Amino acid sequence: MPTPSPGQHDQGSRQRLPEHIEQTIQALAEVHARHERRGTPSQIALRQLISVAAQPRTLSAVVLAICAWMVFNEGMIQLGYQAFDPPPFYALDTVLSVLALCVTLTILTIQRREDQLSSLREQLSLELAILSEQKSAKIIQLLEELRRDSPAVPDREDLQAEAMSEPANPQDVLDAIEDKHAEAGLLDPQVGPREA
Repeated sequence: MPTPSPGQHDQGSRQRLPEHIEQTIQALAEVHARHERRGTPSQIALRQLISVAAQPRTLSAVVLAICAWMVFNEGMIQLGYQAFDPPPFYALDTVLSVLALCVTLTILTIQRREDQLSSLREQLSLELAILSEQKSAKIIQLLEELRRDSPAVPDREDLQAEAMSEPANPQDVLDAIEDKHAEAGLLDPQVGPREA
């Protein structure tokens, strides 16, 4: 039986994923789908416009259009006619400037929307990391209790395990990070001291 290449996945391999992984994949897909559904029609249209404009053939078409504009105007002059945009092509310069402004604003609009999704993913990652840390602390706490209660295991004091059994307070961790960065001179001086 031929084995699928690394880029291919058959239905059988996808169905063998554990249920909790499938649920995680589904939850992440729902985060992205919800973000897309919340987009306004203009945001969706801008995104599609950027996906079309960000193709190599679009760049080729723009370069060809600019060359055609210049050749056409030069040709009109050579044939003795009045060119609508004679050299140095002020109208072309204006059109390209307006297009550049429009493209810049469109990219900024799309980037702002993508930053919202990125921020949402970062928040989700942070919350999951805090939850995971709390679960780990609870597991250590339960193991320590089991060790103390089990007559088969010698009871001894483990200060590191006791410290790890307490979940970290995220605000205390953030304060400690800011303090260490301030000591090392890594904080922006314009941020100023943290409010008490």
